[in-house]
Amino acid sequence: MEIRYPATFEPQEGGGYLVQFVDLPDTFTEGATLEEAQFNASEVLSAMLGFKLDAGEAIAPPTADVAGAQYIAPDARTQAAYLIRQARADRSLSDLARALETSWPAAKKLEDPKHWPSLRQLERAAAALGKRLVLSLE
Repeated sequence: MEIRYPATFEPQEGGGYLVQFVDLPDTFTEGATLEEAQFNASEVLSAMLGFKLDAGEAIAPPTADVAGAQYIAPDARTQAAYLIRQARADRSLSDLARALETSWPAAKKLEDPKHWPSLRQLERAAAALGKRLVLSLE
């Protein structure tokens, strides 16, 4: 499972770029340069996904192969929370807590985009959900 959302980068007449996410129409930003627009895109994506995770809202999965789009990843904390939520699917947090032999609040923290889980916690959660933790650097 990889979390990268397609975004369009539209050059503006006065300079800079407008960034809009294909799957999240209420998520957009801008930047004076392409690099700034890409950085801001990751920031706003992290904020919107974090908001949706906190609110318990459904999150549209990223669309694959959008022509002309750049794929943007949220920050690591947001990715971890989102991936645990997606991997858990329709299993309850109580089921996850039991599988991890921990409390419900501790299991809930794994889906909190403001929480920094350890690699050990993520690895254990992934295994409990029948997954394997894989890291990458860009």
